[in-house]
Amino acid sequence: MLSLILAGGMAFFLSAVLTPIFVRWLESRRIGQPVREDGPKSHHAKAGTPTMGGIVIVGAVVIGYIVGHFGTGIEFSRAGMLVVLVTIALAIVGFLDDLLKVRNKRSLGLNKRAKFSLQIAVAAAFGFLGVYWVHSSTVLSFTRASVPGFQLGVIGWIVLAGVMLVGTSNAVNLTDGLDGLAAGSGTFCFAVLALIGYWSFRHVSIYHLNSALDVGLVSVALAGSCLGFLWWNAAPARIYMGDTGSLAIGGGLAAICLMLNVDLLLIVIGGLFVLETASVIVQVFSFRVFGRRVFKMAPMHHHFELLGWPETTVIARFWIMAGIFAVVGLGLYYAGFLTASTGSL
Repeated sequence: MLSLILAGGMAFFLSAVLTPIFVRWLESRRIGQPVREDGPKSHHAKAGTPTMGGIVIVGAVVIGYIVGHFGTGIEFSRAGMLVVLVTIALAIVGFLDDLLKVRNKRSLGLNKRAKFSLQIAVAAAFGFLGVYWVHSSTVLSFTRASVPGFQLGVIGWIVLAGVMLVGTSNAVNLTDGLDGLAAGSGTFCFAVLALIGYWSFRHVSIYHLNSALDVGLVSVALAGSCLGFLWWNAAPARIYMGDTGSLAIGGGLAAICLMLNVDLLLIVIGGLFVLETASVIVQVFSFRVFGRRVFKMAPMHHHFELLGWPETTVIARFWIMAGIFAVVGLGLYYAGFLTASTGSL
């Protein structure tokens, strides 16, 4: 427990303290966020707000993760290090995207093909290392490896890992459209996964995850870092995380679920991100097939803005939804534990 407190506390402290310093540095160089021309008109006033705050988020996570090992006897695990590495790798992809946006002074960075290719490359490397370096279980899991326990094989698991990493990183990226929405929602997810990591560590005889606590350290560091960043990112935001942060957070979220053998539980814990992505899919499908839009604008948080909800109201209500999804996910995990512990008696 001390290791979790150290990792989360240090990540929170660094993120909260370094973010305003980074804001001043960006402002001195006039590095700001371009705004979508087709976005809500109320967002046009946000143009020029400092961006790429994900640099601080990821930096705080790395340091928090390392500090969590000081004097605690917890060893660095391959699973924990792999989660950190994939988070950094996707942050680099996002940074390239943000850098092009800032340099070109437009809301478009990397083209879709280049961005998607880089994400796939990172995901493929993660999948390969997950199997051959970490020796992760290659079964499809829900609350533990034995449930449902369907054997995917090496190729199948690598494909699953790729879909989860690319899908979740893009889902968080889509959600990052209102001040503090992605950071606040991500905090709920990572806090729950940190608890799951700790619980799996305490009950290793059921979950058979020797690296669970170390993965939990990464998760609590991500929670602390997102929360510290949220102090400055909450409406009205002084800085945005940019793709640097959103791709890193999404990738880290998927990677943690894969390393903790709660693959399918990601759909529940990250339910808000799923809904946001689904709203875009439904909007595109409906428009292309029927020539009609289901939402006034997608992702759906913009739909409620255009209905007249104040931005802060949309954010607060979406945070509530994110918290409910995360708690339900934790409840399902605990229900699975009760079933497993009863069966082992």
